[in-house]
Amino acid sequence: MSLTRRHFALSSSAALAAGLVLGRSGPARAGRTVKLSYQRSSTLLTVLKARGTLEERLGARGLGVSWHLFTKVLEPMNTGAVDLHADVADAVPIFTQSAGAPLTFYAMEAGSPRAEAIVVPDESPIRTVADLKGRTVGVSKGSGCHFILAGALKRAGLRFADIRPAYLEAADGLAAFERGGIEAWSIWDPFLAIVQAKRPVRVLADATGLSSYNRYYTVNDRFAAEQPEVVATVFSALVEAGQWVKANPSAAVALLAPIWGDLPPAVVATVNERRSYAVKAVDRAALSEQQAIADTFHEAGLIPRRLDATAVSLWQPPAGRG
Repeated sequence: MSLTRRHFALSSSAALAAGLVLGRSGPARAGRTVKLSYQRSSTLLTVLKARGTLEERLGARGLGVSWHLFTKVLEPMNTGAVDLHADVADAVPIFTQSAGAPLTFYAMEAGSPRAEAIVVPDESPIRTVADLKGRTVGVSKGSGCHFILAGALKRAGLRFADIRPAYLEAADGLAAFERGGIEAWSIWDPFLAIVQAKRPVRVLADATGLSSYNRYYTVNDRFAAEQPEVVATVFSALVEAGQWVKANPSAAVALLAPIWGDLPPAVVATVNERRSYAVKAVDRAALSEQQAIADTFHEAGLIPRRLDATAVSLWQPPAGRG
């Protein structure tokens, strides 16, 4: 089956404009409904949704579950549109922190630096990151790949202003890359694996040496304070889902491929191989990489002020669940 933009496009223009699609919800209950968001790269949340894990576990507590698919995650994180937010690459919380969003970090997925990269068509004359000077480079604004691009340019002796950034959401970036509308693309899995399967490409740089590409899970401050047991339930389920994907690679591919738009199994397997899916509690000392990202973004003029990236709220799992 050909890999086209439809695999990751939302089903209607109205939904795309809103950035939101409602997924399957748990049964209506007398208690409140827990609202969770996810995005296309939210593998573990997708696994939990497909298997009905949280509907079962939270349902036993008298709670319903609703799922919300976002293509743009910054706005719902900033506005608190849901209770527990989609997992996001390390750079995204820098923008939410800069915006003053009331978010608590409750889990992190250990690094997967090969899961994001800057690529060009194999036939391109662009051979190195330094060759990107004056070129049009596609990137999703505020994403982890935004930092990889900024960091790689800095390492090559260039400023962000030395390129022509084309701010495109991932599905639009894939279409632009295919038709030659951009000369390079900074992108993450599964889109990276898709484009690598579709045509020969050259990787100019991945996150190695720039970022571990940790992914962070956040929850609204108030919800974390009022519903710690719900957060603990979701945390434990994420840990188990990550272990299941790694222990059952064939079953994981079979579950995810149709959800991700009938992707070829080899593409899904590549995505799952490059991601660690190792979920753990957030250690404040481990946020030092976040500071490097924040400093790079400030130097590039992407955030208006310097941040202490370690000054965020952390939720810790009860003893025996971390």
